[in-house]
Amino acid sequence: MLEFSRSAARAAGIGSFALVAACLPAAVAAQTANSTLNVSATVTANCTVSTSALAFGNVNTLSGSNVDGAGGISVTCTNGTDWSASAGVGSGAGADFTARQMTAGADLLSYNLYTDASRSTVWGDGTGATSTIDDTGTGSVQNVSIYGRVGSGQTSAPAGSYADTVAVTVTY
Repeated sequence: MLEFSRSAARAAGIGSFALVAACLPAAVAAQTANSTLNVSATVTANCTVSTSALAFGNVNTLSGSNVDGAGGISVTCTNGTDWSASAGVGSGAGADFTARQMTAGADLLSYNLYTDASRSTVWGDGTGATSTIDDTGTGSVQNVSIYGRVGSGQTSAPAGSYADTVAVTVTY
């Protein structure tokens, strides 16, 4: 190893800084490498549906008047997803889209479901004279009213608690 004295370094014209720098390895320049990370996702079309009951309350079959009620469905679909809500005929014996049937044991009380407050468009599966409810998802809940009517003139229906279950299907 070389040893330099100060006087020798001065004699050689080398400053102490230059002497130290000469003894150190050359500075290493920082290196970089680059690439890209591809990121992807597929947003799928999805929908959920829930219902709020339609309760007609007390029905006086002798009054000669229709009894109206309202319930609803709540549909949440992925933004931009077209959806269609249909309703079945219900579980009452002999039910069809012209007259759904609530039951109390073997007894029947006719009613129907509608998509409009004037109760002129029967809610069904789109066949015959029925209509579905069609819309496009927003990513938020879309609440839709369902209107019902127990028609007048059912004086032969005995007193009792009547009920029915209607399947609601959202297709998207």
